[in-house]
Amino acid sequence: MLDTPRANRLHIAVFGKRNAGKSSIVNALTNQSISLVSDTPGTTTDPVFKSMELLPLGPVVIIDTAGLDDEGELGELRIQKTLEVMDRTDLALLVFTGENENLNMELQWYKELENRKVPMIGVINKIDVVDLDLNIYKKSFDIPFVKISANKRSNIAGLKEAIVENAPTDFEIPTIVGDLLKPKATVVLVAPQDIQAPKGRLILPQVQVIRDVLDNDCMALTVKDTELRDILGTLNKKPDLVITDSQVFKKVNEILPKDVPLTSFSILMARYKGNLQMFVEGARAIKNLRPGDKVLIGEACTHHALKGDIAREKLPLWLNAKVGGELNIEVKSGIDFPEDLSQYKLVIHCGSCMFTRKQLMSRLIRAEEQKVPMTNFGVAIAEINDILDRVVSMFPEL
Repeated sequence: MLDTPRANRLHIAVFGKRNAGKSSIVNALTNQSISLVSDTPGTTTDPVFKSMELLPLGPVVIIDTAGLDDEGELGELRIQKTLEVMDRTDLALLVFTGENENLNMELQWYKELENRKVPMIGVINKIDVVDLDLNIYKKSFDIPFVKISANKRSNIAGLKEAIVENAPTDFEIPTIVGDLLKPKATVVLVAPQDIQAPKGRLILPQVQVIRDVLDNDCMALTVKDTELRDILGTLNKKPDLVITDSQVFKKVNEILPKDVPLTSFSILMARYKGNLQMFVEGARAIKNLRPGDKVLIGEACTHHALKGDIAREKLPLWLNAKVGGELNIEVKSGIDFPEDLSQYKLVIHCGSCMFTRKQLMSRLIRAEEQKVPMTNFGVAIAEINDILDRVVSMFPEL
């Protein structure tokens, strides 16, 4: 459980007014003093994330947020941070207490979560102080409710049961590549170890794909691109699938026989984290780009860019060559992703191994609403090299 990447966990966020007991609820669920608890409103500032195991859901992240009614200039910044949490939330706990009879603020945030299609549970806290009639809330909030006392640890089991019952079942698809393979299949993975590769380890998508291959009773053979011909020559039959780093798509495509299925780690992540069909359709827009068009390249994580960085050097170089002139390319990292995408002709996103599916889907939905095509690194590179049809041909949903 401790080795499960945070991005692969169900994200449960706690929302409510200041001093509603949100931090106490987080502590009660985790059975630890993770969040600072105080009678002073506004104790929680930045969102607090806690990874834990919540059976039978498995690995989850519990998120404590600032109060919905925070005040002042700093309070507005805290509320903005809480809004950002909504985009990565798979299940929301909306907290109420009998101390606040005005529900206008809760109704506003209920609508925000409803618009994002986030399932919710209403949590009536502090029933040891004031017990409330649930019918008061059910008239305005069409969600299930649970009564608890976080301080007294009363009915926390009931809250956990409600979480299990209402958690979305599709926040992440169950397998990355296993549904494409039969047991005992031979899978060759091409993982270049250049200056961009982390010293002493593989990057997360490569590790996740290898594990998924093994979990589905298949055989994973991992080589660098410089040894691809050698491994193919040693096999007594053609591999059932070759998965490559997208940056060497062109080279691998030229080496690999045309009857051997080929795809990339990035394309598999596009399918696992987002919507592959939307990414493929978005990549088709590359042929419509013209010099001077504005393109956004988005990265899920922030990192120190080295020479030959995929987002800042390689992709811009390949895109400019494809369109026959200079594009106006912007790179945004981490949560620095524009609300208004209408200025861009295309958005190209990374594989999002450090994002939850919810986060990536939120960006896809934003692009779709604004009618801006969006694709990801691997799908875009395949389109640039005129091999997109080949590298997505094995996916049944296309």
